[in-house]
Amino acid sequence: MERALLDAAWVELTETGYDDLTIDAVATRAGTSRAVLYRRWPNKQDLVLATLLHHVKSDAVPMPNTGSLRGDVVALLKAANELRLRTAILVFTRLGGFYRDADTNLAELAAVVQGDRATMIDDIIEQAVARGEVQPGQISERVARVPIELFRYELMVRLQPVPDDVIDGIVDDVFLPLVHLGARRSD
Repeated sequence: MERALLDAAWVELTETGYDDLTIDAVATRAGTSRAVLYRRWPNKQDLVLATLLHHVKSDAVPMPNTGSLRGDVVALLKAANELRLRTAILVFTRLGGFYRDADTNLAELAAVVQGDRATMIDDIIEQAVARGEVQPGQISERVARVPIELFRYELMVRLQPVPDDVIDGIVDDVFLPLVHLGARRSD
């Protein structure tokens, strides 16, 4: 039942955006009553947050293991390009009222959606360390976030899929040179 409610809320959210989303419309789409929704989520912000969490978890980006740090980061960004485009556009363009009503912002929302789990880029770096491509501690937390943040920026300004050559440039022209600088510093 909860999945059906969250799926209905997702469709409403993508069609109308946060500001025009109503509990009544979600209930109608799910074939239930407003009371059923309010028992689970006391307000629209909680429903939207639960909907985003459900959608992200149900459409997970697969963990790449191409055999190289470069290949894994490129594969991660390309998979996110395919699987997360609609979600990213919604988060960037259709949740203005949510940020205001929930007194939050994009960075805080991303932290809630991510939760306590390590990000996939951390797992990719651990794989690279295990393969001997990089040394433990060679890639700082800030450098590790660079490909994700640049990819997110490209999505935000384009509002369409990031071209493969741009993804390659993020990895080859920015991320990997920073990784190599980290290796020189640790020598």
